[in-house]
Amino acid sequence: MDEQTFRWVDPAQVLAENAKFSGLEYMQRALDGAIPPPPIAVLMQMSVLEVGPGKVVFGCLPSHAHYNPIGMVHGGLVCTLLDTVTGCAAHTTLAAGVGYTSIEIKVNYLRPVLADTGQLTATGLVIKGGKRVIFAEGNVVTSAGDLVATASSTLLVVPRPDPAVA
Repeated sequence: MDEQTFRWVDPAQVLAENAKFSGLEYMQRALDGAIPPPPIAVLMQMSVLEVGPGKVVFGCLPSHAHYNPIGMVHGGLVCTLLDTVTGCAAHTTLAAGVGYTSIEIKVNYLRPVLADTGQLTATGLVIKGGKRVIFAEGNVVTSAGDLVATASSTLLVVPRPDPAVA
């Protein structure tokens, strides 16, 4: 039996300090390693590769630990990756103290992912920013450049929760 161990930093430890940064500054700090990744990124083996205004790129290395009962990487991994990049792209457009939450995401799966597919690269782009709602798109490609999935996402802009209350 194979085994993996995951370790992460409690996100409550970094929320208060990072609430003062804009979304772009926050994502840049994540890219630079100044803040630890959130638990979901550790669990799903995702990492930030590139950050810019309205755009992020993440990497993800699928493994057998992500397999579903029919012998391939579960679509939920790819959907989570797309939800992450569309949300983080939206985040780069927000001021300090403002956050977001997904309202909806639509994913089109174009090919299966296997453990030996290798590194996946996901790009999220803001299509239309806004003060209340943001529209973003994302795609996932293999290291060979094959398109795995695409997504469109609608995100609601919300005040960030007060870390002192959490």
